[in-house]
Amino acid sequence: MSRLTVWDAATNQVQTTTEDAAEIAAILSGIGVRFERWEIAPLPPGASAEAVLEAYRPRLDAFMAGGAAGSSDVLRLTPDNPNKDALRQKFLSEHIHTEDEIRFFHEGAGNFVIHADGRVFDARCTAGDLISVPANHKHWFDAGEQPMFTALRVFTDTSGWTPHYTGTDMALRFPAATAA
Repeated sequence: MSRLTVWDAATNQVQTTTEDAAEIAAILSGIGVRFERWEIAPLPPGASAEAVLEAYRPRLDAFMAGGAAGSSDVLRLTPDNPNKDALRQKFLSEHIHTEDEIRFFHEGAGNFVIHADGRVFDARCTAGDLISVPANHKHWFDAGEQPMFTALRVFTDTSGWTPHYTGTDMALRFPAATAA
């Protein structure tokens, strides 16, 4: 289930926690982050990347027509991936990107943790969730030590995915709540 936990970054005190998708969307929109729920396509578990893209093509085309981006692909990360630890570490420190980071979770879950306006927003995204973190928003991502997700990535230019690290200890102070 989707969940949002918001902390005061100075005091480390939880300000709010909710699992209500409409409330999550409203809170995140206050910092410019888009969150919405899409119907999950009826595909078998572990469906091919091509099948996942094709199943969501009408929704993606409509989304991208709104100026969100120009292309998409599928990222699948499972506990048996030999590079899972290195991939996790790459995005576990606070960073920014030069373009919006847009993900739709078809299967599994992961946490986008955003640092904005003196608060930390831990958005636990699960199957059916779309999140768009605007360019230059400080954030980190964690799918846990045993990652399991299939996500559509929507982008304009893949060079915008390069993380530019802030050098802070925020991700250590506010580890993602990756438990289901």
